[in-house]
Amino acid sequence: MAAPAVFTDAEFYQQSFDSREYLKEFYNLSDSQGRPNTFLMQNLRSLCKMFSLDGLKGNTLIDVGCGPTIYQLLSACEHFQEIIALDYTDQNRQELEKWLKNEPGAFDWRPVVKYVCELEGDREKWAEKEEKLRKKVKQVLKCDVTKANPTDPVPLPPADCIISTLCLEAACKDLATFRSAVRNIGALVKPGGHLVMVTVLRETYYAFNKQVFSCLHLERNMVEEAVEGAGFDVRFCEVQSYLPDNVCTDCEATLSLVARRRASNTE
Repeated sequence: MAAPAVFTDAEFYQQSFDSREYLKEFYNLSDSQGRPNTFLMQNLRSLCKMFSLDGLKGNTLIDVGCGPTIYQLLSACEHFQEIIALDYTDQNRQELEKWLKNEPGAFDWRPVVKYVCELEGDREKWAEKEEKLRKKVKQVLKCDVTKANPTDPVPLPPADCIISTLCLEAACKDLATFRSAVRNIGALVKPGGHLVMVTVLRETYYAFNKQVFSCLHLERNMVEEAVEGAGFDVRFCEVQSYLPDNVCTDCEATLSLVARRRASNTE
């Protein structure tokens, strides 16, 4: 399988992205043959590590490009009082709301929640963590990272932390757009606040349910330069290689990053 010849833009996602099939493909802890989902587990371990860093706490966390997923908030919800989740596609936000409202037919995140609780030292706290996360997500809003105010026309107060996982590389058609998007989401963070990112490196596509989605080929230095150019100092950055065990992506590595916004936005 190869990357799509054209960039899969926001409207393609709105029309064609099947949130439920995406969850089934990428967010079970093991596949139908019982093989572990190493990509997901690796990202959960990275998120647990990043949210245990000093200073990563506060009142408001904004999740930019949440998709239909909650895995990225499981460690985060222990350190922030309220969470605002943002995504472009209607069906992703609807799928997320279904889980938040504990509706019948919502995706079963329990194995993932239990895994994170185990990482944090107590597997038995999974039900408590689910309840905590459901209470803390106060809003689920539409966003577009290519806009100067991603939640336009809704203004958001500056957050203590922004998290963005596996979003910008899919939403940005070129490096200039990626840099601009990092600036746009970075502006949602108050000075001294943090940006937490998980992004894939050297990926040009991912696929599921017989559909292929484009991805911006990124290297570590491109991500770090974009983050620093947006007024942040990188505090933590780790690259882990990844060998896909199927043909649904050509991703070669994941990058986990934490950066602090400078007091004044001077370069």
